[in-house]
Amino acid sequence: MSRQAAANKRKERRLAALQGGWRIVYGHPALGRLAESVPASDAGSMGGTYAVVDTSGCVHQNTEIDVEPAEWAWIFTHLLLHLGLGHLERETLLEADAILPDGTVDPAYVAAGCVAANRFAASVRVGKPLVWLPAFPDGTEESLRTSWRQDGIPPEFRSCGTGGDGPCLVIADDFHQPRPVQPWLKRPVYPDLFTAGLADAITAAVQSAAEARGQVVRGKAMRAWDHALAWFVSSYPLLGAVATGLTIVSDVDLAQAWDISIAAVNAEFGEIYVNPYASLSTDEWRFVLAHEMLHAALRHGDRADGRDHYLWNVACDYVINGWLVDMAVGSMPPDCLYDQSLAGLSAESIYDTLVTDLRRARRLTTFGGRAAGDILGDWLSAPAAADRRSSRRAPALPWDGRVKGTSLDDFYRRALAAGLEYHHESGRGRLPAGLEEEIRALDHPPLDWDARLARWFDEHVRPPEPVRSYARASRRQASTPDIPRPGRVRPEQLEKRPTFGVVLDTSGSMDSTLLGKALGAIASYATSRDVPAARVVFCDAVAYDAGYLPVESIAGRVRVRGRGGTILQPGVQLLERAPDFPADGPILIITDGACDVVRVRREHAFLIPAGASLPFRTKAPVFRVR
Repeated sequence: MSRQAAANKRKERRLAALQGGWRIVYGHPALGRLAESVPASDAGSMGGTYAVVDTSGCVHQNTEIDVEPAEWAWIFTHLLLHLGLGHLERETLLEADAILPDGTVDPAYVAAGCVAANRFAASVRVGKPLVWLPAFPDGTEESLRTSWRQDGIPPEFRSCGTGGDGPCLVIADDFHQPRPVQPWLKRPVYPDLFTAGLADAITAAVQSAAEARGQVVRGKAMRAWDHALAWFVSSYPLLGAVATGLTIVSDVDLAQAWDISIAAVNAEFGEIYVNPYASLSTDEWRFVLAHEMLHAALRHGDRADGRDHYLWNVACDYVINGWLVDMAVGSMPPDCLYDQSLAGLSAESIYDTLVTDLRRARRLTTFGGRAAGDILGDWLSAPAAADRRSSRRAPALPWDGRVKGTSLDDFYRRALAAGLEYHHESGRGRLPAGLEEEIRALDHPPLDWDARLARWFDEHVRPPEPVRSYARASRRQASTPDIPRPGRVRPEQLEKRPTFGVVLDTSGSMDSTLLGKALGAIASYATSRDVPAARVVFCDAVAYDAGYLPVESIAGRVRVRGRGGTILQPGVQLLERAPDFPADGPILIITDGACDVVRVRREHAFLIPAGASLPFRTKAPVFRVR
């Protein structure tokens, strides 16, 4: 092949990739209007610059580089977002004092605008980034611009646009000339086109969600509960994101097998089970579905924490129904659990009230009936769970296909937090204070068990403080050889070293995974605090004193003996009475909860599996290992 033929083929390949990038952008609903109104200019070779956009709205593209269509799509998306966000509007440039005396755009203005465009491009997800993108900095575009003008632009943000080493925003030659009077010669208002494109994207998403919901009842007319669920997706932002992640299952056999009178929800499966024979209007189904979605999103099933699950279900029903009545969501069906005198109370407070009259509380009926309530999950009895598995196949979790890498808690937390912001922005009305507090609390989840355990170690197991001594030179001595500096040393005389006690449940019911995580965390935290050894007692039917063990070797000495039930109290008493164990030494008790009632007369804490509970109440910290 001749050189000219090879050059022509290379030119055709580059042109095809460039046109493919534009086609990708044209097909995106949020960017289509912008892309159609922006002219493009082939600038030939532009050195290390991929493409730039000027104040007239023209995109100048480098046709002498080899770039994939997906990468071109990201380049055009970046430049279109500059136009859509108003970075090249005349008023914006003049107000921000972004035009330098030499006729170029202020680099700090360009860098802050590129960060804003990249943030939006990350959510739009069009194409593939061509350049390495650093983590987005905190702060608004205006605050970044002001900070970078004073302190300089960080190196990683100087070339995060499409201009290579130069800016991707350019001042056109006609920028300072008078604007044309004829309306047909005026430049399009790109922020308005971008706003219209975003509206098109939202409309398309709503229509797609409605069509997806229609596929659930393919071949059949949409029932009242399908219309109710579609209303949340299209018209109620607070629960719209949650509604898209849940599936309605209308199965007569399942409803009869589980004695579901109206509806029930399983947050882990992402399903709402409805009884097709329940005669409710569309407004009443809205109330019921909102009720079940709040059960799932607020994770009521996992918050029982050792309480009776049915009474906890009833207490949560009172709270949710009170919120929905205040928000006027649908119409409350007859015979619902609603009491105006309980308004403003938490589910925990209502539960404490219910347990004072168990006979009356057991007669209260939820939407799921009296058998298991309307909050379903793994806490049900084994026969009931087996019946459910035999009645239908276990579905895949809905968020596996929708949000890659998102856990169950993250899915519901983000859905509610985003819904709350949209609810306020759209002016849908005020929400009950209790509901908003719970959503805000979910948006700031508690610390993981290992972080809380580390805090417990910091508080109760303090490492020895080193001292300064001129007998050992400081590590910084070489920098100032004329000035003697003392180093940090630990005194060689006898001193009291920190330690703690471990009462370890080694019965057959203990999970090896729990032991591995707990002992690994204990060893790492104790080593980082210079704890030489810990006093260990193994317990199942009797207590076995292992004496002081190096913290890193505790795991190797564990033997699950499996002699039946666990009795931990003798192990605790052994440590409390041991003459060689400090009187103020804390005790860490590791068990699966299947143990006796333990009473400890010194500082202590418990490590138990997530979902388990202790057979007694305690004021000591309880760390649930996940």
